[in-house]
Amino acid sequence: MESIEQQLTELRTTLRHHEYLYHVMDAPEIPDAEYDRLMRELRELETKHPELITPDSPTQRVGAAPLAAFSQIRHEVPMLSLDNVFDEESFLAFNKRVQDRLKNNEKVTWCCELKLDGLAVSILYENGVFSQCRDPWRWHHRGRYHV
Repeated sequence: MESIEQQLTELRTTLRHHEYLYHVMDAPEIPDAEYDRLMRELRELETKHPELITPDSPTQRVGAAPLAAFSQIRHEVPMLSLDNVFDEESFLAFNKRVQDRLKNNEKVTWCCELKLDGLAVSILYENGVFSQCRDPWRWHHRGRYHV
């Protein structure tokens, strides 16, 4: 039987490998749902054993460095995640967290779109003309795609 420390080390190593393939090499080996499952498993173990959390754990940071070929751009509006919502129950819990944080009790209206192949982009039009696409990989500075 593996020790908790061994399980944590193995999960962190596996997740770092897949982060590198996804963010740096643009060549993922596993589906997003499998990555999310591994990350949930790591979070659960670290929640049960907070004394074993390390600063370099995938739960303590976001993504990996993008390819150097990408120029850096600041997003006008941050692209935020629903924290891996896969069903109605998860979405309703996310919606409740948002509503609870609002000060004015305003109703939130959502526009949701299907995410295919793990790709999300923010498309910028200037004066009605396509200008650029930006991806959300690392907080507010992202790669830019030219078309």
